[in-house]
Formats: sequence, structure tokens, C-alpha cells
Amino acid sequence: MTIEVTHTHGERFAVRAGGVELLSYVYRPDPDPFESRKPYVHPLRTLGGRLVSGYRPNDHRWHKGLQMTASHLSGQNFWGGNCYVHGEGYRRLPERVGSMRHDGFPAVEASGERFELAEDLTWVENGGAEWARERRGLAVHAVDAAAGAWALDWSIRLTNIRDEPLHFGSPTTAGREMAGYTGLQWRGPRDFTGGAVFGPGAEEGAERLMGTQGPWLAFTAEHDDVDERSTLVFAHAPENLDASSAVHESHWFVRSEPIPTVAFSWAFFEEFALAPGESFAYRYRVLVADGAWDRERVAAHLAGLPW
Repeated sequence: MTIEVTHTHGERFAVRAGGVELLSYVYRPDPDPFESRKPYVHPLRTLGGRLVSGYRPNDHRWHKGLQMTASHLSGQNFWGGNCYVHGEGYRRLPERVGSMRHDGFPAVEASGERFELAEDLTWVENGGAEWARERRGLAVHAVDAAAGAWALDWSIRLTNIRDEPLHFGSPTTAGREMAGYTGLQWRGPRDFTGGAVFGPGAEEGAERLMGTQGPWLAFTAEHDDVDERSTLVFAHAPENLDASSAVHESHWFVRSEPIPTVAFSWAFFEEFALAPGESFAYRYRVLVADGAWDRERVAAHLAGLPW
């Protein structure tokens, strides 16, 4: 199935296949600085045209499809919205909300079977100081009409450009139990609330898998309006889980209720520091599929998608 790409310069890339817009990567940020202005993917759709991302839901206006975040970073919030302060709960502290500035696309390639881009960004704290440089990569590939699935790869390489360490944490490292959200985050549409969550092991359910580790996590739900189900699979590149190469071990942040969301959390239980001039890198994969896939089908399909 051929991939088609439309670039609205200064705003977004739209990627289509089989007459369906699979995703839109919006690099012109939304205007409200309290929502942490940064690029995001929305809408995100299956090959069958089913919407599998949420945008500015009324419970968290700063949740926008699929986006890179950092909820607690040296006292700043690159997630958006209220900041968690231990002993005080969530507070509206707009002076702590940073942003990610789009600086350019050093590479954009489309072959018909694959679309990929490299993007340069700068992480800017609320007062205007530049804290980090990011090289981001996105790739749409493995569009498989027979399987009813396609894959999005997302990579990050982040370099500290301050003259002091950057400290990465989460609400859990700040004192809130089992709320370790940070890193690449997906927000599902409202009808994904209450969906089924499972990984490669025997345990299933968002509550049981919250804060656990594993190579992949699947989220499947039934849509409103149509008698259809969809499945999203969130997968780590092998080096992410390699203690000898990963900058910090990752854990799943996942909720099915009261909201549907998954994050590849790089600082769930413990903070880590990035020294001046140092970098870290992660690679992720999101598989978007029509239908309610089971554990065996997910594992088999992922095994057929080399990194």
C-alpha cells in the first residue's frame, strides 16, 4: 500500500495510505503556553479510518495525541498544565511550564513504502533560557493491508546545553504514588476509556501493569458509532531495556480509567541527571491496528518488524 505525504509548510505533515489519513504531525505549536507548546501527532488513525488519538480532552487540555513530554525537569514542566507539588497537590504554575521549539527538518524522505523525517528542536524553559537540543526522528512504515496494521517509529536524542545538570523526574519522584508519567505519551480518544491492557506476560489490566517493565504493551478498545475495535501496541527498541546502554530504566505509565493513556516513562520511580554536554537516546515503536488483537498476534507481528 503506497504512502502519500502532504506538507503544509510551517504547520504539519499529513501521511495517507489507502485513502485514509493515518496521521498528522503538527510542528506549529498550539498557542496556549500553559499547554506546553510543542509538536504532536493528531489525528492518529488505523488503516480502516478509526480514530485512535484524543486531542485537548476536557479533563486535560494539554493532552494532544502522541507527544514527547517531560513532566518534571529541573523544576520546569514540559508536559503542560498543572504542576504537582508535594504536600500541595496539583497547582496552576504557568511560570514553570516550558516549551519545545521547532528549529527545522534536516532530513525528509518519502519512498512510497516509507516516510521519515529528522527534526531539530530546542527545549526552552519558561523564562526563555535554552536548556536542551533534541534530534527527533519519525518514520511511518510497514503498512500492511492484509494485517490491517502500520507502524510509527519515534526516536529522541537529547543533549543538555546548560552549564549544570538537567534532573528528570515525575510526579512519583516528587512524592505522588504510582503517577510516574513522563516521556513519550499517548492519549486515547474518549471511547477508549475502559479498554483492555496487556503485555507479553500473564498479567493484564492497566492497574496491574502500571509501573511495570516490559518490551511492549498493548491497548485495545471498542469504538463508539461503529461496531469496530482497534489495538495500539507500544514497543521499546531493544537497547531501551538494556541496562548497559540505556541512560535510565523505563517503566510503563498506563491508565484505562478514568482516562485512556500510555507513556514510556523514563523516570517513573527515580530521578536521573543528565550532565552538561551529555546526551541520551531512546527509540520507540507504535503499532496501529484494526481489530482486537490478542497477545499471540501482537507478539508474532512485532517479531516480523525488525528494528
